[in-house]
Amino acid sequence: MTKKERLLLIAQDLENAYPDAVCSLDNATDPWKLLVSAILATQCTDKRVNMVTPALFDRFPTIADFAKATAEEVMPYIRSTGFFNHKAANIVGSAKRIMDEFGGAVPRTMEELTTLPGVGRKIANLLIGDCFGGDAIVVDTHCKRLTYRMGLTKQTDPTKIEMELWKIMPPGIGSDFCHRIVYLGREYCVRSPKCDICPVSEHCKKVLK
Repeated sequence: MTKKERLLLIAQDLENAYPDAVCSLDNATDPWKLLVSAILATQCTDKRVNMVTPALFDRFPTIADFAKATAEEVMPYIRSTGFFNHKAANIVGSAKRIMDEFGGAVPRTMEELTTLPGVGRKIANLLIGDCFGGDAIVVDTHCKRLTYRMGLTKQTDPTKIEMELWKIMPPGIGSDFCHRIVYLGREYCVRSPKCDICPVSEHCKKVLK
């Protein structure tokens, strides 16, 4: 069985197990709020991010409000997410660039999104898939760990993993596949994986070998 054939079977298993899986960050359909939340989620749990963003967006409702702010004004609202100095600078910097270079609208392409401070391919793919309806593969820590365990990639670098998955991922399923991988990684494929009850174990390389 080829990797592509096995990925299709795993994708079907994941869909059966998690038909309604969505991004676990709040405001996932709002490009700017999702961008901010994704920056905050770096080395922080989505649960913690969802706790701090309501007050943050109450204080700074729009991209323009963030662009007029200083990083020091943003920091108190995001302190508990860790690395708050760096994150605040990236958020304010992204807001300023969006206002100055993109007419106040979050850009929609990988090339443009990755020019924003703090935005790499992972965050750009998240926005492309969740907000703009494009094909996307979000290689977060769950995707990195699980696709390696499943034998879908031998790479360990996120960009290389993404490029390898693009070769076998059918159009239109990448974003949902990655959201479902997160659910699986939290419930079954943990540090000590629960292979005996995992819904994708039938097609997982770790179990098959």
